[in-house]
Amino acid sequence: MLIDKPIDELRTYLGSSPLPEDFDSYWDESLAELAALPPEIELIPSEFQAPNAECFDLWFTGTGNARVHAKLLRPAGATRKHPAVVQFHGYSGNSGDWCDKLNYVSAGFTVASLDVRGQGGPSQDVTPVTGTTLRGHIIRGVDDPDPKKLLFRNIFLDTARTARIVMAMDDVDETRVGAMGGSQGGGLTLACAALVPELNRASATFPFLSDYRRVWNMDLAKAAYDELQYYFRWFDPTHAREEEFFRRLGYIDVQNLAPRIRCRIMMATGLMDTVCPPSTQFAAFNKITAPKEHVFYPDFGHEGLPGHNDRTFRFMTDMLK
Repeated sequence: MLIDKPIDELRTYLGSSPLPEDFDSYWDESLAELAALPPEIELIPSEFQAPNAECFDLWFTGTGNARVHAKLLRPAGATRKHPAVVQFHGYSGNSGDWCDKLNYVSAGFTVASLDVRGQGGPSQDVTPVTGTTLRGHIIRGVDDPDPKKLLFRNIFLDTARTARIVMAMDDVDETRVGAMGGSQGGGLTLACAALVPELNRASATFPFLSDYRRVWNMDLAKAAYDELQYYFRWFDPTHAREEEFFRRLGYIDVQNLAPRIRCRIMMATGLMDTVCPPSTQFAAFNKITAPKEHVFYPDFGHEGLPGHNDRTFRFMTDMLK
């Protein structure tokens, strides 16, 4: 049974959502803005501590002067530089429990787990926008005159700042830093890898935030993508501005960022995924020119993929060698 294109077509599919003409300058200017903004880092010992780890609440300033939070864990008593991994969570969630990061700390990694601004953790969402703010972060800012008010533009920059902060830590080997996440976290992993090309590797599991028009054309603007349907029903019921809408979303479409990726990539896709359709994931993967591998799970959708956490752990711990 197929829910999307046949595998041979998926392997060559390059997406259907538009690419804004000023896409590269948009992101170059955004990165320059971020670099000019003092990070104002705070590292505060957390109430949670573990015998093998030092645990901190990491705060920094992101675009719009939002204060952004991440959990930061590092091996206790580390005496030499070691690798690190930055982690990104699923849509609407948060960075999760401290203890579920200790496997990487025990292996010798510093771990930074970002709380996406305005979602389930304490990070601030402070950017004022024109237009709806009720249903979803993809469409937040889509009607603002300034495309740099798109919320996911700021979130993507938060991932880059998180990685840069970790890479600059005295006890971290900046040449051995990876990124990882699933669903929204997978999309943010690809965005981070694109915006921080010095990353060593990245593992993106069924990435969200890719090829929005394809989602719409498949009639899958529901679940995580239901805000697309909400937007058209309330703000463009005749689709008079459909092209404009998808072109604006092109700034925050990870398939458009994918050509910027330079690090080693591992992606995983459930071929029965109706939340983040396989073709949307392939649209990003097929545009990556860096070393890459794509793991398929033919009978699985947007769910736990048996053995894949272990596969990701091995992928990251290769940096210990």
